Amino acid sequence: MPVADQHASAEPARTPAGPVEEAQVVIVGAGPGGSTAAYHLAQAGVDVVVCEKSQFPREKVCGDGLTPRAVKQLVAMGIETEPAAGWIKNHGLRIIGGGMRIEVPWPDLAAFPSYGLVRPRQDFDEVLARAAQKAGARLYEGTTVLGPVRDERTGRATGVTTKDGRTFKAPLTLVADGNSSRFSLAMGWTRREDRPMGVAYRRYFRSPRHDDDWLESWLELWDGAPGRSRLLPGYGWIFGVGDGTSNVGLGILNTSDAFARTDYRAMLDRWLAGLPEEWGFVEENATAPTRGAALPMGFNRKPHYADGALLVGDAGGMVNPMNGEGIAYAMESGRLAAEVVAQALAEPSGVRRERVLDGYPAALAAEYGGYYTVGRLFVKAIGHPSVMKLCTRHGLPHPTLMKFCLKLLANLAEPRGGDAFDRIVTALNRLAPAA
Repeated sequence: MPVADQHASAEPARTPAGPVEEAQVVIVGAGPGGSTAAYHLAQAGVDVVVCEKSQFPREKVCGDGLTPRAVKQLVAMGIETEPAAGWIKNHGLRIIGGGMRIEVPWPDLAAFPSYGLVRPRQDFDEVLARAAQKAGARLYEGTTVLGPVRDERTGRATGVTTKDGRTFKAPLTLVADGNSSRFSLAMGWTRREDRPMGVAYRRYFRSPRHDDDWLESWLELWDGAPGRSRLLPGYGWIFGVGDGTSNVGLGILNTSDAFARTDYRAMLDRWLAGLPEEWGFVEENATAPTRGAALPMGFNRKPHYADGALLVGDAGGMVNPMNGEGIAYAMESGRLAAEVVAQALAEPSGVRRERVLDGYPAALAAEYGGYYTVGRLFVKAIGHPSVMKLCTRHGLPHPTLMKFCLKLLANLAEPRGGDAFDRIVTALNRLAPAA
């Protein structure tokens, strides 16, 4: 069943009663978006506090695969991405469906690295958080944020209260608390129902395929309903983690009317049962239970800035509707938010600072707005089984077409110049209206 109730009520903010700490920025959540923002803010000399409800290392539901977009952000943070540091590199995407098997390398672009990576979220997030901490961010683990402290006159967020009785006061708050974003709900910002939503379920298995240097995507997922099994909009994945295990899972979009009626754990089990036995994706090789999470897509929560708070990553619904990728967009939005906030703090509070802060949603719209509009049209189309079948059966036999599709679906195109495919992707993103 779909996970993560997007309308769960948040606890009300409390009047500061315990210890109060001051900062220039407080960040709610130390996932990829929050930690990336903290790193760049600290590098800019900003006094930043990060509140993370869990203790590292901690589990997160994810495919663990990183495209070159995410790798670029890691490089910008000075993070070592070699195998000796715990990463496994991949060359591109292996696509299986319609009786076809094709390997499509990551595009050779000046704007992005030429390789992807895999690393389990259990320690990936900690790598980023420690980089932010090393840069000067103050990280508080095991610190659950209850909600905003708000100015009684203006309603502006002026800090956060935490479950352990502390208050962190700051003129600006970055909200990076994930898909359900309790902080956003406390601010009165609910999920938009007209935007796509996905779910992902995954499990780890000991497998001889653990060192596969291609990300593998299976395009044919069937709902398995008795007598009327249908092709669903989504894909299964097999990503080698390099530590003796593989991350195996599936992601489905809500554009099919089977979305709310599908048992995704059972669907994952059925798919795994059909894979070759020698790959080892059987119960006795499982190293963890099946876990699932929601994928908030295409700007499904706005405003991205208002009343002293900026939304970053999943909290702002920034998962790519085309492929379900969230880490790269969390990191990119975290870096962008940090740049805007650093500039805003250099201005006196008031009209001038607000004008700078208003540049954050404008920059997000310019960067992703058109692309996400195209993405919403795409996921609506593949919600029809006949369209999904057409794409699978007739697209895969054409390698040149698949190279274009990879650039489009992974949002990997040269922003200036490049080949004809780059120019088409860039033009689509620029000309489609942002909404």
